[in-house]
Amino acid sequence: MSSAASSPVTPVDRSSFSGEDEALLRESLRRCSPATVEAAVAYRQTGDIQHLPAIIIGIFTRFVEPDLRSRLTGDCDDLRVIEDLGLDSLTMMEIVMLVEEVTRTKIENEELRGLVTIGDIKTFVDCRARGATPPAPARFIAGDDLRAIMPIGAPFLFIDEARVGPAQLTASYRITGQEFFLAGHFKDNPVMPASIMLEALGQLGVLHLLAGLPVDAGKAVGAATIFFASTDGVRCHRVCKPGDTLTLTLKSKRVKAPLAVYTGHIRVGQEKAVVAEEITLTFGLVDATTPAPAPEAASAPAVNAGPATGA
Repeated sequence: MSSAASSPVTPVDRSSFSGEDEALLRESLRRCSPATVEAAVAYRQTGDIQHLPAIIIGIFTRFVEPDLRSRLTGDCDDLRVIEDLGLDSLTMMEIVMLVEEVTRTKIENEELRGLVTIGDIKTFVDCRARGATPPAPARFIAGDDLRAIMPIGAPFLFIDEARVGPAQLTASYRITGQEFFLAGHFKDNPVMPASIMLEALGQLGVLHLLAGLPVDAGKAVGAATIFFASTDGVRCHRVCKPGDTLTLTLKSKRVKAPLAVYTGHIRVGQEKAVVAEEITLTFGLVDATTPAPAPEAASAPAVNAGPATGA
């Protein structure tokens, strides 16, 4: 892999795939599962990009420690390859080199730095295989930068850091035990309210509207115009307590002013904590050159399904 500028966008060359090529491919993947090998052979024979996710997951599974491989089953797109899968930089380079070899795509070093999750890598390889331009890497926002963007502040801001893309966001929040509401929720048994965790997902939607949503030139989303409209399909799966770090994921489903609809979930480690099938925010557009009035904090979400507290 070179460290040159981003490589040109060209479709993968699948003009020939000989018996010798197949033998070399099988040898390269000899420590992967048979299903991974067959997906790779089928991809090289047909160019069908539907095989790419199985190839990528199979290659990661070959390098991940055995006790972490179960994390790569089901919907694992939001898994971070370093933090959640325990991969060091050299192992990650081995994975990338094998993905490049098998899929006949190229991931430059600069591009690799922006590929943080399994989903990032799937999307990037899919785009390169089709000859499309990969999306820009997600923007990392934390600390003063995060606080400057958000119209919600302490003690009611429940995002410590976030990665903001055009259609998906991930964030984290550590429950410190010092949150003001834990003194009474519950007496001598502090538990993070489910309504507050839904609030955190909603705040991630606010961040998307302000820092990730593409809008027409000369326009911007007004921070003072964003409010919760509804939540639906809420399910709580785990009690969350001080010391837990919440990993939040929010995906954009539909956005058309004045409504933005998302789906989101929260986990602690690999344990599911909260799922929200839909979170809807209202928002308005303002002239980008016109300062918005000082915003008020967004209200707590209206929970239409699932318990409001106690998880």
